[in-house]
Amino acid sequence: MIAAAPQRRVLFGLAGDIALGAIAALGQAPWGLWPATLLALAAILWRVGRAANGRIAAWRAGAAGAGYFALAMSWIVEPFLIEPEIYGWMAPFALIFLAIGGGLFWALPGWIAGRFAPGWQGRAMAFGAGLVLSDWLRGWIFTGLPWAQLGHVWVGTPVAQSAAYIGAIGLSAITVCTAALPLAFWRLSPFKPRSAWPGLVLSTLLVATLWVAGLNRLDTPVSDRGIVLRLVQPNAEQALKWNPEWAQIFWERLLTESAAPTDGPRPDAVIWPETAVSFLLNQAAEALPVLSEAAGAPVLMGIQRAEGSRYFNALVEVAPGGAVTQTYDKFHLVPFGEYVPWGDALSRLGISAFAAQQGFGYTAGPGAEVMTPQGLPPVQPLICYEAIFSQHLRAVSGAEWLLQVTNDAWFGTISGPYQHLAQARLRAIESGLPLMRAANTGITAAIDPLGRITADLPLGATGHIDAALPAPLPQTPWMRLGNWPVLMAAFAALLSACRRKRFSA
Repeated sequence: MIAAAPQRRVLFGLAGDIALGAIAALGQAPWGLWPATLLALAAILWRVGRAANGRIAAWRAGAAGAGYFALAMSWIVEPFLIEPEIYGWMAPFALIFLAIGGGLFWALPGWIAGRFAPGWQGRAMAFGAGLVLSDWLRGWIFTGLPWAQLGHVWVGTPVAQSAAYIGAIGLSAITVCTAALPLAFWRLSPFKPRSAWPGLVLSTLLVATLWVAGLNRLDTPVSDRGIVLRLVQPNAEQALKWNPEWAQIFWERLLTESAAPTDGPRPDAVIWPETAVSFLLNQAAEALPVLSEAAGAPVLMGIQRAEGSRYFNALVEVAPGGAVTQTYDKFHLVPFGEYVPWGDALSRLGISAFAAQQGFGYTAGPGAEVMTPQGLPPVQPLICYEAIFSQHLRAVSGAEWLLQVTNDAWFGTISGPYQHLAQARLRAIESGLPLMRAANTGITAAIDPLGRITADLPLGATGHIDAALPAPLPQTPWMRLGNWPVLMAAFAALLSACRRKRFSA
């Protein structure tokens, strides 16, 4: 009984850490409760800072991270429920493994802080700096998954405008700093004031300053280029998308919405979503003139195509008359969703990618590109998942707008599509470029270069948007400098916190 009491305390403590992580996730879309993120993150920093050693700090940080990712990325179960009789049993394992994997990205900076930083405040500072670096690392390692970064909680608030200067990673740094400032002034000694008020005041001033600065930037004039784009949403449910009878219905919806009358001049181009049709580009010779005639303008459409035994998730331009004039192949593929690592070898065993509808998975395209559609300014295409990677924006030059075609039907209707849209808005703010977004089931949206949604179609709706394409803003500081200033500051903070232990030893 006596020995069991400490174990129960440990288990209760870890359960509390998991709960704190879940509360911290409430700042993500669609909930948008960013104050809950700040309060919970402050408590997590305190818990990790108060850990007696690196092992305990890692457990506390990892548990909090697991709770955070379990809620923030709970939509991960949705793809497995499209065909539940086949894949449903995988859903809980996918969520558990993703939560544990995300927790490891928090456990590592927790261990570093507990092992190398002196004092609870030093450990809290080191852990906070490590979280910023961890958010960046998640965007690169194992092909990257920068979803649910801490900075995403600011999307939808004026603070998000800071991303034009410091990017999404900079927003994560703002989140950590705001949560940590009250702890910096908190004294646990009975001989000193137990007050966090100075830090709370500084934290409030930080948010208020960035809020006002964001409001000021939102007053930036945005010019109209006189170009109208029609974004079509056929509401093609994933469970029905490849059914031959329903595929015909979705095809007719695409044609009807493309040909729908307008009060003004005809759109300059029509945009269809990712994998908009059930057939391959190689089989589309008769269909392309039909869709071109319905649109009455160039069409940018998502479609699968084949080259021999290789299959690609592509975006093509169909010129008036039905000729394909440009092709872009998605290059940042979803591991195990669109391709399987070592797929050529595993395909001999019958192992295929989860989401790919042809072959055993897609082949990656050559990389980020700029397309020049007929009568339109140069555009950088982003197919679905590619829009969550901010680094792709800096991989090319010359684009004057961004185009995301996506199939968010995989993400369900609770949180995934809203989080995906929030990240698209952030790409517009970082780059200063407008972004047009066409989704199969929603959310289709027109986003200006300040990240504001100017028109949208909700989830589960069939229809179209005729949206004006704004002019881009001048190149943002983030596009020139990238994440390096924030990363160097975070690394310096981590190194400073850890060096204190060396000099105090």
